[in-house]
Amino acid sequence: MNSISVSSAAALSRLKLFLALSRTPHGLLDLATPALGAILWLGGFPTLQVTVLGLGTAFAGYTAVYALNDLVDSRVDREIIQDRGWADSGGDLDAVFVRHPIAQGLMTFQEGLWWSAFWALLALMGAYWLNPVCALIFIIGFVLEAIYCLLLDVSHLRTLVSGVVKTSGGIAAAFAVDPDPSPAFLITLFFWLFFWEIGGQNVPNDWHDLEEDDCLEVKTVPARYGLRGAGLIILCSLAISITLGVVLFSIAPLELSFPFLEASLFVGFYFLLLPAFRLYRTRNQTRALVLFNKASYYPLALLVIVLFRLIT
Repeated sequence: MNSISVSSAAALSRLKLFLALSRTPHGLLDLATPALGAILWLGGFPTLQVTVLGLGTAFAGYTAVYALNDLVDSRVDREIIQDRGWADSGGDLDAVFVRHPIAQGLMTFQEGLWWSAFWALLALMGAYWLNPVCALIFIIGFVLEAIYCLLLDVSHLRTLVSGVVKTSGGIAAAFAVDPDPSPAFLITLFFWLFFWEIGGQNVPNDWHDLEEDDCLEVKTVPARYGLRGAGLIILCSLAISITLGVVLFSIAPLELSFPFLEASLFVGFYFLLLPAFRLYRTRNQTRALVLFNKASYYPLALLVIVLFRLIT
């Protein structure tokens, strides 16, 4: 019995390494984005079959892409560990289990490669079943994620690539429930997610890792424009995103009355603008992490508003 318990504990510990590679806690939050895109455009809940397959496909896609990010960056991450070790990442949503397990030597590159390939194949199959356009979007997003990582020491403009990658889930979800969604809706959805990713995720994350990145001359927005410039980019990006979020709610087939639009503004203020302003004012590294974590909950908070509208 004891040997079984030990084996079970070892298997669970091993599984946590793979989940850490794919930043699964963050990936689960990201599921709110395609769910939101699908419901807003459809004007209601998809069929049970589409819902189950869609969420499963989205989970597989995020699991594969986040693992790919660590795979491509593993060499650089390993150099950071060897030179300085990791800075304290307490409270980091992406480090709930362990940070960069391949770079720390807790698992092999080949194991991570097989893990990412397995989930990528599942995502591709599910996306193709939903709509071949969804499969194409996944392939484009997967390739762009690799390009984003390869531009690590080339240009700070790679943050724009990250912005495009983060839109893929929401855009694919609209095509999953309707083969011909409105171009106006898609464009608004794209730029809403694009500016949310830049202002709430990518630049704050680079801000938090600035000291580590400086060691290897990694090209980031904070390194290129300084903390004041990065703070302004964050504030402007998030202000645009919140505005586009209200526009998206206004033009979506799902009718949302004024109180729901007000609620979306409040959510944007609480999860995005308030922590962004505090970061800009203090320029504190910890505040960057607070913004990153809170911004990660922004789509989920909006999804709760939409779900409340549907059930009332």
